[in-house]
Parts: sequence; C-alpha cells; structure tokens
Amino acid sequence: MLPSYLLSLREGLEAALIIGIVLGALKKLNRPDQNRAVWAGVLAASTLSLLVGFTLNRLGAALSGRAEVIFEGLTMLLASGVLTWMIFWMQRQARSIRSELESGVQRAVGQGGSGGLFLLAFMAVAREGIELALFLTAASLAVDAQQVLTGAFLGLGTAILLGWSLFASLLKLDLRRFFQVTGVLLIIFAAGLFAHGVRELVEAGWLPALVEQVWDMNFLLHENSTLGSLLGALFGYNGNPSLIEVLAYLAYFVAIFFGLRRARLQTLSARQGA
Repeated sequence: MLPSYLLSLREGLEAALIIGIVLGALKKLNRPDQNRAVWAGVLAASTLSLLVGFTLNRLGAALSGRAEVIFEGLTMLLASGVLTWMIFWMQRQARSIRSELESGVQRAVGQGGSGGLFLLAFMAVAREGIELALFLTAASLAVDAQQVLTGAFLGLGTAILLGWSLFASLLKLDLRRFFQVTGVLLIIFAAGLFAHGVRELVEAGWLPALVEQVWDMNFLLHENSTLGSLLGALFGYNGNPSLIEVLAYLAYFVAIFFGLRRARLQTLSARQGA
C-alpha cells in the first residue's frame, strides 16, 4: 500500500501544483472566466487515465498461463521505465515549469480561445494520470490489488488536501525537499519493479536465469510472509533470486547513479553558461 500511496501523493501533488499555476496565471490576467476550460481539461484527462487503468487491468485479467506472465513482466518493466523517466523529467523541468506554464496560459488567452487552455490542462494531468495508472497496474500484479487501490485513494486524497492548503496559504511545505525525498524512494520502488519484471520474463522463458538461485533466504525471511511480501512490494525482495535478477537490480542502480550524475553536470553547465 505504501508504494501506491506515495506515488499517488506525488503524482497528485504535481498535478495540483500545475493546475494551481495555470489558475493563478489566469487570475493575474484577470480572466477567471477561462477557469471552466481548465477544469474541463482536468476532468477529461482524469477520465482518460481511469480508462487506461481499467483497460490494462482487464487485459491482464483476460490472460492466463505464459501470456499472463509475459504481460506482467512487460508491464512491470514499462512502469519502472516510466517512473524513472518521470523522476529525471521533474529534475530537469522543476526550475522552469512555472514560467513555461504561465507563458502557455498567456499564449492561449492571447489567441482568444478556450481550446488552448483545455489542452494545456489536459496534457499536464493526463501525463501524471497515465503514469499513475500504469504504475498501479504493475503494483497490483505484485501485491494485493485492494491494498494498491486503498493506497492510491489515500494518496490522491492527501495530495488534494495538500494542494488546496498550499494555494490557500494554510500550509508551508518545502516542495524541493519533498520531491527529493520521494524521488529517492520512488527510485527504490522502480528498482524493485524492474527486478520483478525480469523475474517474470525468466519464468516465461524470455530471459535466461544464468544461475537459478544465487542464494536462498526463505528459511530466514520467506518472500511470501507478511514482512517478505511488504519488502517485496517496497524493494523487490525475493528470497531466492536468480543471477540475472540480481544483476538487473544492481544494473538499475548503476544506471540511475550515472544518469543523475550526468543530469546534475548538465544543470551546472547550463547555469554557468547563463
């Protein structure tokens, strides 16, 4: 439940901040009459995200045997990749997202139509919503679906409350620190999903195990126990992993380390150039 809660909280808060910036820009331009187009975009994007999540779950439920295992593995790998991309995207865009959104609002209002504002809100919320739908689908394949949905509803509810409190000036939250901490946790979750996806593809025969069992810790902490299942959902714990699963887990962290290092150097270079 914790991974789905955390990701829903982060995605929901990102969407709330984006919509808040757009509505704030309209207020500065003295065009509150265009708020309806923004909320229409939010509603359309939310509906699309629900449809994507429903379709993915129905597709998974309709499969069986080897096809189901392959679907689960590919879904987990895709969710891990999208989650990683989201973290890198947020790191690159965090400093400029406000100015870009406000410029987009000004262009849309200047063109005199509501379509631009609708599309701006739709694209912003749809990106967050589809990412969340994909992750929740992958998470529900690894743990109990009811726990995943409970965590998602609680996370979105918290995000709405935090977003409203921030814009009503009832709460001061260090957003930079919040996204840093959640980013680290989501990297760990993504690594677990990546390794779990590799495990599913090994079971399906798409990947070689290399070594069937590198070690067996199930006598100490079984992967199907309550604690083992929790660690599996959070960190991808497997009591008896294959060699390729261990290598995939380590390779993910190595790739993330060098990716973040490169992104940081590019950011520093851009600041010095400016």
